[in-house]
Amino acid sequence: MSCSYGEKFKITIFGQSHSDAIGVVIDGIPAGIRLDIEKICDFLSRRAPGQNKFSTPRKEADNPEIVSGLVDGVTCGAPICALIHNSNRHSSDYDNLKKIPRPSHADFSAYMKHNGFNDIRGGGNFSGRMTAPLCFAGAVAMQILEEKNIFVGAHIQKIADVNDKKFDEVNVTKSDFESARKNDLTVLDNSIEKAMLERIENARKNLDSVGGVIECAVLGLPAGIGEPMFDGVENEISKVVFAIPAIKGIEFGNGFTCAGLTGSQNNDSFEIREGKIKTKTNNHGGILGGISSGMPIIFRVAVKPTPSIALEQDSVSLETKSNEKLSIAGRHDPCIVPRAVPCVEAAAAVAIINLM
Repeated sequence: MSCSYGEKFKITIFGQSHSDAIGVVIDGIPAGIRLDIEKICDFLSRRAPGQNKFSTPRKEADNPEIVSGLVDGVTCGAPICALIHNSNRHSSDYDNLKKIPRPSHADFSAYMKHNGFNDIRGGGNFSGRMTAPLCFAGAVAMQILEEKNIFVGAHIQKIADVNDKKFDEVNVTKSDFESARKNDLTVLDNSIEKAMLERIENARKNLDSVGGVIECAVLGLPAGIGEPMFDGVENEISKVVFAIPAIKGIEFGNGFTCAGLTGSQNNDSFEIREGKIKTKTNNHGGILGGISSGMPIIFRVAVKPTPSIALEQDSVSLETKSNEKLSIAGRHDPCIVPRAVPCVEAAAAVAIINLM
């Protein structure tokens, strides 16, 4: 099913942006694992809306209600089911969109697929709101991975034309993740925060939006994880990452840069370091032949500008088949990138734990 992912660590996400609740069922977690619920809530709060002026004014606490799978905070072998209630809904904001699709949204394609019965409110099940239960699953996965000394972290590498520095692809550490999360924007170089915020604010004032790039790293994954062909590490991470609605591209290691290099420039030479086989560089992003090499997994994703903007745009009437003008009301992020950072981390964690 399209809303389910995984075999060993299987998640099923349900609900819509303006339904009473959204949630996730996680199957495959063995009994006896103690989960830190406060830590899960802290992770969800990084994605939650309405926390600052560069995110949507819609405020949702995103506190999960765990209805099964735990006894006194410890997994009992039953599937974990978590609900996140939608307590702040302005469904009337979407009344005029039932027959006039928003540019760059799933409105038109969903209308065609579901014969007009799709839930238009807040984007329905196509909404970025659905990344909240993904983040719950990712937070659970990250706690289990951390017990195996595997850590996942991401930062904003770019907003509009403002760039943060990239991870050191060979020497990135857990402290890099922790340092980035201390900033208002999750960046490695806090000196570029002001310029990034200015780009977001300018877009907001101009009734527009901006996109960016998020870079993610997975540390501690041993060599030999993954399969060739269709079940490689890149394949699995990509599949979950593209569940985040705003993602439009992904690259691993030096990605598209390698197309302009020679083999001698792109190849990563092997060496013995601290008694282990490593590579001197990490252009391959920690993955060779779909299988982990023992180096940090490094990938970057392109996040499109928020398509819901107040500027007048061209659209059509699905009823009359005539051209129409559309101005989108409601509460929307002028830049989705800051809130997408934990979503990318969650996607990576879900994919990695399923591979293991």
